[in-house]
Amino acid sequence: MKASEADILIIPGYTNSGPTHWQTRWEQKLATARRVEQAEWAKPVKEDWVDKLVEEVNACTRPVVLVAHSLGVATAIHAIPRFRQNVAGAFFVAPPEVDNPKIRPKHLMTFGPYPRDPLPFPSLTVASRNDPFGSYEHADDITAAWGSMLIDAGESGHINAESGHGPWPEGTMVFAQFLSRLKG
Repeated sequence: MKASEADILIIPGYTNSGPTHWQTRWEQKLATARRVEQAEWAKPVKEDWVDKLVEEVNACTRPVVLVAHSLGVATAIHAIPRFRQNVAGAFFVAPPEVDNPKIRPKHLMTFGPYPRDPLPFPSLTVASRNDPFGSYEHADDITAAWGSMLIDAGESGHINAESGHGPWPEGTMVFAQFLSRLKG
């Protein structure tokens, strides 16, 4: 599949993705990409975030490709049973451990636990070995349940602008390869 054949939905996490974050850069470069805008970025409410994503996916006219980072991954996973539109695939990055009582801020735990059902579409998950919001072991466990392919990003922090992943050329290449293998 080519990017021009899909509606690419950018799903940021807690506090949104800033101007130097790789998600923002991808949104600006991919003509068919758009951000799922949440009403409240700093105090996310699971039901509101899920409802907004479901609305966006179901309004799409082409096959959908989800590009979720951090809390956006949890939002997408919870929204899946309500999608009526064709989701061709999902590219997940840095899934947080939303059921870990040590997560901060604490209200992010309302997004946990993750459903463990196999996903009804292909997915790829990129996780870091030193992500402060989720262990690699957790990512390995949850992606195995989903049937998602797991990519080991090494020691890459939270894979955001703060960890040096603004442009993230490696991510761009992995996403392009993933997209090329999807069927509309």
